[in-house]
Amino acid sequence: MMWIPIDRTLNKPLIRQIYEQIRMQILQGRLKGGDRLPSTRVLSSNLNVSRNVVLEAYEQLYAEGFIESKQGTGTYVAEGTYLEQEAKSISKNTNRRKPNMEVLEDDVIDFKSGIPALDLFPRKKWGQISREVYLEAPDSIFGYGKPEGRSEIRDVLCDYLLKTRGVRCTPEQLVITTGATQSFSLVTQLLLSHGDDVCIEDPITHELHTIFAATGAKLCPIPVDQHGMQTELIPTNINPGFIYVTPSHQFPLGGILPIDRRIQLIQYARKHNCFIVEDDYDSEYRFEGSPISSIQGLDPDRVIYIGTFSKILSPALRIGYIILPNSLIERCKNIKWLTDLHTPTLEQLTIARFIDEGYLERHIRKMKKTYKKRRDYLKKCLDRHFGTKVNVLGDFTGLHLIAEFDKISFSNEIVKTILKEHKVKIYPVEQHAIEKGKHCNKIILGYGNLDERTLEKGVKRLRDGLILSIN
Repeated sequence: MMWIPIDRTLNKPLIRQIYEQIRMQILQGRLKGGDRLPSTRVLSSNLNVSRNVVLEAYEQLYAEGFIESKQGTGTYVAEGTYLEQEAKSISKNTNRRKPNMEVLEDDVIDFKSGIPALDLFPRKKWGQISREVYLEAPDSIFGYGKPEGRSEIRDVLCDYLLKTRGVRCTPEQLVITTGATQSFSLVTQLLLSHGDDVCIEDPITHELHTIFAATGAKLCPIPVDQHGMQTELIPTNINPGFIYVTPSHQFPLGGILPIDRRIQLIQYARKHNCFIVEDDYDSEYRFEGSPISSIQGLDPDRVIYIGTFSKILSPALRIGYIILPNSLIERCKNIKWLTDLHTPTLEQLTIARFIDEGYLERHIRKMKKTYKKRRDYLKKCLDRHFGTKVNVLGDFTGLHLIAEFDKISFSNEIVKTILKEHKVKIYPVEQHAIEKGKHCNKIILGYGNLDERTLEKGVKRLRDGLILSIN
């Protein structure tokens, strides 16, 4: 008797379930070439399904060559259908996680940075606008789009960024991307070749190490202090493909690049005929004063400006943008077309209306109050549980701060122990450093997606995990 478990609670059709079960048994060798399958009448009776369901499953298997019919004798597994590595890979991969997709237990408090308050996403208004877009859009919207994105979103972004960030551009300079990661990938394809130098802040987010190094470029780390990149340390004996900076809120240390360093950076780029890549990932959430103006506004011909909606709205939207000097626009559009043709159109139109009708600015004003409250509460918790043994850095902007501890080195072993025994996930700055050994006593504490009760519990667990180190 052939055992085929089916689940009527799944959305997957019964035909597909039966087909997949038999196919897998054949590939794994549990059903061997020449084995006879039960008749459709018998199998439908055993599974308590319509005979037509089994017939269609068998027809699909027959069309793909898994089974064959022998007139007058029945249906058999075809020869040559056993795939040896399939059986091995199934057993090996049953519990394998995807790369960089760490699965944490439900009771773990995760201080991951860059995650906004997911429960405060403006679902109702977003859903209303989305529905209107879907119902009111012309039929052409459901076809293919242009690689640079819809004019609606590029028009409103130009106005919004000029008003809030001092960015100077035309809609033609904007390319809508599938998140900031794609923007960085486009930049590397535009500007880097194997062996080229690229100047980057040190530390920077580890993901960018991977993206930039994947081209075969040589990473030239420039140290960061409390004011951001130390621009006077950029080597003068190289001509880098570009210089990467996060001037409005250095990641992860949080410094703000002062005007003299910005001017020095532009002068270097002009002299060495290279571009500056400005990553403006979360500067909308500045808690003291207005957001810092962009470097791009100082020299639009030398600066490539990259932004995203992942921090101010939701990472799930996968919408970002890149503003290019005129000399790079056409090449970037061509590369974008080859990459994924275009970013999803309906989401672009929804964001365009969300911005144009003022809802984005309202959302940012609301969330600034929430994040400031969470930041202040986290600082109080750190002060209450650690006192003078911790110093807070880079907390003027964004969704994270840096906790610098006295005489504590956050080794991999300590981080793993704190996670395993105290159920709190922390992120050492050292993991993002290229030149090791300078930031061993600092950790990144993201608070955007953690309420006050969770922040209190998380800091207490952290204290319990470090109790021997701080005494």
